[in-house]
Amino acid sequence: MKVKIMALIFTTLLLSSCGNETKNPLLAKWETPFETPPFDEINEGHYLPAFTDAMLLHNKEVDAITNNTDSPTFENTITALDNCGEILKRVRRVFSAMKGAMNSDKIKTISKEILPKLSKHDDDINMNATLFSKIKTLYEKRDELNLDMEQNTVLENYYRDFIRGGANLTEANKEKFSKINSELSTLSIQFGENVLSETNKFELVIDNKADLIGLPESAIANAAETAANKGYEGKWVFTISKPSMIPFIQYSAKRDLREKIYSAYFMKGDHNNKLDNKNILVKMVNLRLERAKLLGYNSHAEYVLDEQMAKTPSNVYMLLEKVWTPAIKRAKEEREDMQKIIEKEGNNFELASWDWWYYAEKVKKEKYNFDENEVRPYFEVNNVIKGVFGLATSLWGIQFEERNDIQKYHPEVKVFEVKEADGKHIGILYTDYFPRDSKRAGAWMDAFRKQYKKDGEMVTPIIYNVGNFSKPVGNKPALLSIDDVETLFHEFGHALHGLLSDCTYESVAGTETPRDFVEFPSQVMENWALHPEVLKTYATHYETGRVIPIELVNKIKNSSKFNQGFATSEYLAAAFLDMDWHTVTEPISVDANTFENNSMKKLGLIPEIKPRYRSTYFNHIFSGGYSSGYYSYIWSAVLDADAFAAFEKSGDVLNKDLADKYRKYILSSGGTEDAMELYKKFRGAEPGIEPLLEKRGLN
Repeated sequence: MKVKIMALIFTTLLLSSCGNETKNPLLAKWETPFETPPFDEINEGHYLPAFTDAMLLHNKEVDAITNNTDSPTFENTITALDNCGEILKRVRRVFSAMKGAMNSDKIKTISKEILPKLSKHDDDINMNATLFSKIKTLYEKRDELNLDMEQNTVLENYYRDFIRGGANLTEANKEKFSKINSELSTLSIQFGENVLSETNKFELVIDNKADLIGLPESAIANAAETAANKGYEGKWVFTISKPSMIPFIQYSAKRDLREKIYSAYFMKGDHNNKLDNKNILVKMVNLRLERAKLLGYNSHAEYVLDEQMAKTPSNVYMLLEKVWTPAIKRAKEEREDMQKIIEKEGNNFELASWDWWYYAEKVKKEKYNFDENEVRPYFEVNNVIKGVFGLATSLWGIQFEERNDIQKYHPEVKVFEVKEADGKHIGILYTDYFPRDSKRAGAWMDAFRKQYKKDGEMVTPIIYNVGNFSKPVGNKPALLSIDDVETLFHEFGHALHGLLSDCTYESVAGTETPRDFVEFPSQVMENWALHPEVLKTYATHYETGRVIPIELVNKIKNSSKFNQGFATSEYLAAAFLDMDWHTVTEPISVDANTFENNSMKKLGLIPEIKPRYRSTYFNHIFSGGYSSGYYSYIWSAVLDADAFAAFEKSGDVLNKDLADKYRKYILSSGGTEDAMELYKKFRGAEPGIEPLLEKRGLN
């Protein structure tokens, strides 16, 4: 209780020090609905002073815990730690969200200045010897503390995290450790900025209408609007953002232009110029190895995996290899199918990587009489959103109400209040689905505030989903591809994991799970996205309102295993590449491209397929949190295929009893106990790999 009172005093002192003239909205109490961020009041000039003051406050709160002369208890040490730093957390979260979705030169400058300081701030806490001794005392007598499962997990996590954060190092090694973390944060920022700059830099400008042959109307209209926005009136511009590039390489009959745009994509960060990432990523690999060795690990992958479900690099490689063998075999069969079409059309060239999407589409039409453009009119973005909301209502009764009284950071953002069936407030969800130059590529979920309980009271979550789907053009709405639909459902699965969390401690709430478990709740949603029972609830033609006909539903179902050799192989190649970079046990001096080429040669990747992410633009592992963790998607895919099989075997994919069980043990439980134990409580047994191979047609 003493700690809580002191923290309250410090918070009051800090906030009262901001006079009306200098009041910083990031530090002040948010007098907004559900204490959502006051975006209308926040400007870029607020971030640096907010970070400075919030770190100062956090230090005072930690000092209050450290200097408390009472014997350490779970309440005055662990609970107090979990609750402190609240203001710094919200400043970090708002800034992180804007860095991903609303980046600017000012944001980039702030990142370069503040992230190394934040790294040092975190290190100073993790290496606080007095604080660690309190945690260690509690950890060593944990069996005597009468803790519940969640409390025991939280205590073990703090003990482990402090050790992994350098608490047991000598003073000299603590200094080295902190310096490495600071340098890694700076390099990570630079890597990500280079990728974004490379993505925004490339333009395929077309001024001859004949060069648009084969492209669908929606792709042409989007390219015309992009051209107009960039000052190329009467022309068409395609970029290497995926909503622009994928339709081009999928449908353009101009092979030379397909090669040009695809080559620009896979050469990002690899032009030996100021945006080149090769030296940056090698430095990062070597620094990560040095840090791991300081902590007693042989490699960075050992360090990372020690706290994941996989546990060891050998376990990861074992799973990847089990799926790789049938996947690459199928990919080679797919290659032959496409080569036959090339030759049948009278062409005299070998299939190349920039041809794969184009000829795969031709094979799909030939084998399944299916053109994905047939279904796009049934996937208008607002209907898909209604579909995923409706699915959540069918499974758990939760409701979504759009709120126009909550401030947004961009006009395209929508905000929804999420409620239980009885109207009880659950949380807030922001959606931001269209590309812009200030937004990084891809799709993601995160939180402005995570769910937890403070003094027994529920603190509700504020979650956001971000994507890069094709925008509406003129009077035509945004029409999604099948991949876009699955991505939207996927990110919504992450959102549900955050929204339906019911944990006491923030550090284990929602998506605070092992990395190779966190993709499970998102990926399982993809199983529902295109299931006939769900499709009929939302897939209606944007012009006629007609429900998607059964013939099209059957075409989607029949072609669902098509091209899975390619899709699985390109993903696995990237996962192997990540592991190969991070299982090195000695510093690397070899050129990044040489290392990558050797990795792919050893794997046996065929030249017609590139890894989904080449090293120089592999943001997941060099600018995000997935180093030694990109395998997580396939690890979680084993779980999601096995879990959805339970719904299918029940005879009802909307089985409410199973849904309630899934909510209780998976969505609501966060990381409160061992992930596999939670899965077994839901499913009754550990998962097998067979449902995954069956789902992908690789068995």
